[in-house]
Amino acid sequence: MQSDQSAYGMIYEGSYFDDGGTVSDPTYWYNDVAYYIERTHKLTLDKPCITIKIPFDRLGLDEHMDQVVLSDFALRKWVDHIEALNKLIYNRSRSDKDNGAFYCFRPTNVVLQRNASFVEVISEQWYLCLMITVQLPFKNNDKAMRMLCKMLPKEVEELIAKWDLIKLNAAYELVKKQNMIREWLKSSRYCAFIANGSILPRNTNNSGPLEGALPFTSPEDIEIEICGVRGMGIKQGVTVITGGGYSGKSTLLDALNSGIYNHSMGDGREFVITDQSAMEISAEEGRSIKNINITPFIKWIPNSSAEQFSTDYDSGSTSQAANIMEAINVGCKLLLIDEDRSATNFMIQDIKMRSLIKHEPITPFTERVRELYETVGVSSVLVIGGSGEFLSVADQIILMDNFVPKNVTQEAKNLCEHDKPRERIPFTKWEIERKITTDHFSSYPQGSGTEKLMVSSMGYIMIGDEQIDIRGLYNITSPAQVAAIAFLIRKIAISNQDRLIILHEKIKKALEDMEREGVDIVFSSFFPGFERWLELPRMNEVLSVINRMKHLNFIQLEPAEHL
Repeated sequence: MQSDQSAYGMIYEGSYFDDGGTVSDPTYWYNDVAYYIERTHKLTLDKPCITIKIPFDRLGLDEHMDQVVLSDFALRKWVDHIEALNKLIYNRSRSDKDNGAFYCFRPTNVVLQRNASFVEVISEQWYLCLMITVQLPFKNNDKAMRMLCKMLPKEVEELIAKWDLIKLNAAYELVKKQNMIREWLKSSRYCAFIANGSILPRNTNNSGPLEGALPFTSPEDIEIEICGVRGMGIKQGVTVITGGGYSGKSTLLDALNSGIYNHSMGDGREFVITDQSAMEISAEEGRSIKNINITPFIKWIPNSSAEQFSTDYDSGSTSQAANIMEAINVGCKLLLIDEDRSATNFMIQDIKMRSLIKHEPITPFTERVRELYETVGVSSVLVIGGSGEFLSVADQIILMDNFVPKNVTQEAKNLCEHDKPRERIPFTKWEIERKITTDHFSSYPQGSGTEKLMVSSMGYIMIGDEQIDIRGLYNITSPAQVAAIAFLIRKIAISNQDRLIILHEKIKKALEDMEREGVDIVFSSFFPGFERWLELPRMNEVLSVINRMKHLNFIQLEPAEHL
């Protein structure tokens, strides 16, 4: 290991220079474990970032193991060791700045690629890397030295000593089976699966299953088996989930929404598997919309154009229409919709209201939901408790009764037998493609030579002149994913050389780079106020954030332009 004084000089001063001004190696060693130190930000020199690099052979690891599974498993184990370190130095009468503290990313229960834990190959040597930040105690050099050069390496050795290859292999086998089910769904008539025994309700802080909750049991007549796991299959098409208040309808939909990602052991929803393109759609009053065709749902708008609709402050119905069109545009094949989060006049219009209102611009979702599946292959799962309008257009109807699902499809269809058949409206055009100009796509506010990039805990991303409201994006997993989206958009904006951008191509390339080279390639220490952690997002959410930017100039492409 380096001398304590040398290591301390690098870390505490927040630079890579020793007292003589000579460039120093920002890495120190304890046995064969490397500790790489860098600034988190130039304004927080007393809070460095340290990447701990543990050789694979110390942990008995195979180079061919799934790196995302390994990194996720290691991070969950490392959290306990960080807590143990903080217990040793905790002083309730002092703040972290005075006392010192260790920080690491605490993952949610989804398995994702992150910068807090990853695999790195250096000179053909494979390392498991764990990233932490450390608050060094104010004006207490001896304690800072002890924290970094004694306590931290000792805890890392403890992690190595307690490394459990059996549990790691169990985590790997779990993800392997989850991925097998996903592959089965892709080649089947199903868009989602919920295994028997799943625990869907969440505890109070949404960190795990609700204690004492009733395990999920599939109705026998729609139960299927995939890869040795039995449960309820949801077929492609239109599925309605109904039931009384507090019966578990929304809990079931939320579980399906979370099923776009694999879940870790003990989450309770390990085998809730959903089409990975799925998006939860809601009304989003107040959102910004730029140049999108919403005529499938809105035939005309006073003093505006439904074919090229733009507004800085949208209504509930038009925002939900735009959200669906944008979801289809990004390749979504499953819409998840809860009536409680929807605009009523967008979702339904019963016979009496149709008779009363002669000049109605809105084509309700009931009129388009079957067409969506039949013409562009987009399925829908709808939570409906207050109207029977969707029963006649549904392929499958699930009744939730005190968190127990029942297949009531035939019973519901019988209730609709004597309904007057509706006249089928003409099919519409669903496919859209847009590009943007780079005129206002920038991280630099107008007239400023300094970039601006911030994320607010209130649900906003600030980039350049934009303040983007992301509160309606329910598929974002964590603040770390929000940060990754912000940095990714900034990287696309500053690196683009073309005046016109087709966003799908740019985002796809950026995400592929992050997946291959590491999520951290988009991070910049230039911006204060960011936590150090990033999680890999989907294209769906990145494009959804860009779609909410008010100053961008979106241009609709004609079909011939993007064949």
